[in-house]
Amino acid sequence: MFTTRRATARSFTPHLSGALVACALTASILCGGRVLAIYLEERTIHSTAPRDFFIKNQGLAFERAAARAPDILLLYGSSELIDPIPNRASDFFSREPTGFEVCPVGKAGTTSLIVLQKLGALGSALHGRKVAISLSPSSFVTLGIRPDFYAGNFSLPATSGTLFGNALDSNLKAEIAKRMLQFPDTLGKDGLLRLAASCLASGHPLDRVVLMAMWPLGKLQNMILDLQDHFEALVYILGGGKPVPNWLRPLSSHKVHLHKGTAGYARETATAESLDKIRPARDAAFRARVAAATEWIDLELLFRAITELRIRPLILSMPIDAYAARGVSRSAREVYHDKMRELARRYHFPLVEFEDHDADPTFLIAHREHPTPKGWMYYNQALDNFFHKTR
Repeated sequence: MFTTRRATARSFTPHLSGALVACALTASILCGGRVLAIYLEERTIHSTAPRDFFIKNQGLAFERAAARAPDILLLYGSSELIDPIPNRASDFFSREPTGFEVCPVGKAGTTSLIVLQKLGALGSALHGRKVAISLSPSSFVTLGIRPDFYAGNFSLPATSGTLFGNALDSNLKAEIAKRMLQFPDTLGKDGLLRLAASCLASGHPLDRVVLMAMWPLGKLQNMILDLQDHFEALVYILGGGKPVPNWLRPLSSHKVHLHKGTAGYARETATAESLDKIRPARDAAFRARVAAATEWIDLELLFRAITELRIRPLILSMPIDAYAARGVSRSAREVYHDKMRELARRYHFPLVEFEDHDADPTFLIAHREHPTPKGWMYYNQALDNFFHKTR
């Protein structure tokens, strides 16, 4: 019997050694691949930063590389960043005419909650960094975020990095989790993330214990997502930056909208009569929507996150579109501008708004809320002043 046990132990030892060697080899390959990916991301960031592509918007690797580069300014926004209008910031600064270039991050339907998750996941990479954020008034005259827009911009690495990261305090993460839970379809695809959001949002002592118990799993998930993110970035770089097929873009309907009437940038001139004629019902509805929009809640959460992350922000607020301003009084539109100013002032954030260009067809493309070539030049001037400002 003793001989049999010794023989079993000897046969088991080689299997264990082989498994350990295999695990060590796999870990070495993964770590080496990650190091190579980060090296190539940083080496190519000046060529990839101005581009719009799926992996950059949905992942974090390229944003983190841009945050490390001292001559790149991250610009977060929505569909205005990907509309190929002349003088667009990413194109205008691509050759660094004033010493820096712009890295746009965003696509149709991006809101403050989406931007918050990206910044929260990047965490310490943004400490002390300048970041510009473009806001669209249409988000603040809509009662709630469209679930399909949120789902189309949802990023698992960003969300998991925010909830299972250490960059934000637990109270802020609890408020963020409550907003995330308003969109259960996105969290439902990841049981771990959904449970973490539920535990954070409840604040119950037992849920805190559950959260602590699952924290190592959350960290492991972040590591796996990070490896996947860098792998996709590596494939993109080695593949020569081939564009992602349109069918991979969740918000393909937006692209159809962009192609309607491109001649003359689809501009619709707002007549003086259409703007000056106040319609009481539209005026009252505009005021009510501004007062009740949930985007204000998400914007304040974003501002709190920016403060905790020690980011140096510039807030850009676009003018109100001519279509949205029809039948609405100047005093009603001022409600939006006042609310935006008050929030920026409370957090001591610089705000550049273009209130004088409300309903100005030379600044915004009608119905699309995207800057015209002239409007982009106003944006570019603000971005240039911000980047070169020493404090």
